[in-house]
Amino acid sequence: MEGWVEREIEGCEFPDQRLKTRFGRLLGQLSEKIGAALPTACQDWAATKAAYRFFDNSRVDESIILAGHFAATKSRMAAAKGPILILHDTTEFSYQRARPEKIGKTHIITDRKDRPGAFTVCGLLMHSSLAITTAGKPLGLTAVKFWTRKKFKGTNALKGANAGSKHTINHTRIPIEQKESIRWLENLEQSTQLVNSDRCIHIGDRESDIYELFCLAEEKSTHFLVRTCVDRLAGTGNTTIARKMKREPVQGTHPIEVLDAKRRPIEVTLQLRYSQMTVRPPIGKHNKYPPLSLTVIHAWERGKPKGRKPICWKLLTDLPVEDLESAIEKVDWYSQRWKIETFHKVLKSGCRAEDAKLRTAERLTNLIAVFCIIAWRVFWLTMLHRTNPKTPADVVFTETELAILNHLSDETDGPPPRNVAHYLLVVAKLGGYLNRKNDGPPGNTVLWRGLSRLTDIHFGVEMSKTLVGN
Repeated sequence: MEGWVEREIEGCEFPDQRLKTRFGRLLGQLSEKIGAALPTACQDWAATKAAYRFFDNSRVDESIILAGHFAATKSRMAAAKGPILILHDTTEFSYQRARPEKIGKTHIITDRKDRPGAFTVCGLLMHSSLAITTAGKPLGLTAVKFWTRKKFKGTNALKGANAGSKHTINHTRIPIEQKESIRWLENLEQSTQLVNSDRCIHIGDRESDIYELFCLAEEKSTHFLVRTCVDRLAGTGNTTIARKMKREPVQGTHPIEVLDAKRRPIEVTLQLRYSQMTVRPPIGKHNKYPPLSLTVIHAWERGKPKGRKPICWKLLTDLPVEDLESAIEKVDWYSQRWKIETFHKVLKSGCRAEDAKLRTAERLTNLIAVFCIIAWRVFWLTMLHRTNPKTPADVVFTETELAILNHLSDETDGPPPRNVAHYLLVVAKLGGYLNRKNDGPPGNTVLWRGLSRLTDIHFGVEMSKTLVGN
């Protein structure tokens, strides 16, 4: 068993030691064949049958599978310096099954031209929280919640009953405990238990604009930085955040890098204004939640760029912003939020989680939990190349893998460098990375392809040794 697998399963507490051993073996097999089906990864019927039994075992669930990874994340967070950004987001896994009731529902579609009428999509939902450093290096997952809908509840029930109608729903009138938004609060609470909560900054998109979340962060002595979608009451309650911000002067500009319509990086300049103000709870909840003193940051791009919408971020945080430099820091932190979407992309495109053929929600949840650990490691390797290129190579690769990569390396003059950047570049080339002059650093796709090819080469070397020995 590889060292990284041992570290990620060490904190797991299975009811039977044999289950832990099987889990370690499965994690290693699936990480060696990223994106392969279970039979391909397991290689024979006995191992495949054992994998199916593991995912169907009533004593196994995602909390047990991920417990070791959470413990490993906790140690990495404790070793990291400076603030820890906790990125939160929800994603959806869709499946086509003859009996979708065994998995459940995700949402209702009413506007498909090729399929008239409303129909329900079969699948699972996952709300995940990913810890990263301010430089962007992923430290690991801090919380994961899975759920599926046997029937729609809360606002979703109203949406399902009124699919296709113009009936509007006042979300603020429904208690947070009756809505699926409670996952944001549960993940924030679980994440802050892993490390000193004062170091954590919880970051989310407009879906995280939840007043109960702001109050919970204050209760747990942690921090948040979210993009808002609601123009809340401010001050004494006779005005709103938007009206107050219109009166604030532009404090400066800040360039950031974004992708254009052809997915090429370009630099745009944002104008910034910020202000600290009293933000009040929604009408109907003002007796339950107190007003909060928060900082509002508006960052927007002037003009109308071609091929995309102009950037307009309206951010809300409990962190102090006293000058332009501090405001720029918060904008840069929020710009890291897309990394949680990259993690989900590795899950779906790299691990091919939506191609799984398991038939029940419980089995799929257990499988995706294993994929979460593998997807984190691929993402970690990608960002390690960019944030800590001088890390010793033996932290990532075994001696045999280093020998193989040395043989495959283009470097022929003198001893090869011993840092991880050199060897990850060789792995990326195995996955199709061309390393041209104007190419950016290797991405997740070429790395997961390269790792799979490296495993095949490693297996071939071991088989050659065996044949020669015989």
